[in-house]
Amino acid sequence: MNNNIIETFNLSKIYHLKGKNRIQALDNVNLNICKGEKFGLLGPNGAGKTTMISILSTLIQPSSGYAIIDGDNILKNPNNIKSKIALMLGNDMIYYRITGYANLKFFCKVSDIKDYKQKIADISKEIGIEQWLNEYVESYSTGMKSKLSLCRILLLDPKILFLDEPTLGLDIKTTNFIIEKLIELDKTIFLTSHNMDVVEKLCSKIAFINKGKIIRVGSKEELRSILQKRVNIFIEIDENKNKLKEELEQQDYIKNVSNELKGLNIEISMRDSYYKLFPIFANYKITKIQEIDLSIEDMFLKIL
Repeated sequence: MNNNIIETFNLSKIYHLKGKNRIQALDNVNLNICKGEKFGLLGPNGAGKTTMISILSTLIQPSSGYAIIDGDNILKNPNNIKSKIALMLGNDMIYYRITGYANLKFFCKVSDIKDYKQKIADISKEIGIEQWLNEYVESYSTGMKSKLSLCRILLLDPKILFLDEPTLGLDIKTTNFIIEKLIELDKTIFLTSHNMDVVEKLCSKIAFINKGKIIRVGSKEELRSILQKRVNIFIEIDENKNKLKEELEQQDYIKNVSNELKGLNIEISMRDSYYKLFPIFANYKITKIQEIDLSIEDMFLKIL
């Protein structure tokens, strides 16, 4: 049985600029996300993340290809899809010249949400902005605006949340608060970000995108297993550091050696070659050897 709630099929988007210039924002993207999965799309600025989420949320149409969202084709049944999703584009979908309460009431009315007064009271209290609801949004801090945006999409109670850089510009405390709330939700989440820490904390499945192409897709565990084939270690050395660096750089199993204040960082291409270092180290006065844990960020930097 197919448990996918989001599927894309050769999804492409080309933006035509003045003259003959064009930008290939998406290039034959094929992805699938299971119901209830928290999925992260990682990539640098301009990689195609916002275009991807804009197409899946039916804001724009692809140049070619299509996607199926909870059984509906984005090209044939966009209205069906809109009733199943909520979109958070940073703080761009709230109005600054009215109060926080007026914002939430407006979105409830547009979405035909019943008993909205009680729902606004409950969700704003849960998110921690109830005391600010009667203030104008233009006086809110960036973090408060993000919390108001989060309230808005939670009021809709959708099957799928599309979140485009939801923690951009936020302090660590607010970022962690939003991540914790999203983790608690029993919903499918499609998150785009260039913040590796946010994606690693929230998402169980991750895809890397660059220049419109999907470079790699996998669970956190699968990606870590790839990373574990490589080893990064730090060694502390009292003397002859440059001589050791030169010797290590001559070994074919060493990918990189870089200077640190008190020693060297060494990247080994395969863990199986780790033991080859020790006969070399025996000729130097090394006071510390420490293996460095690799993160999803390391994976991101290595594949782009």
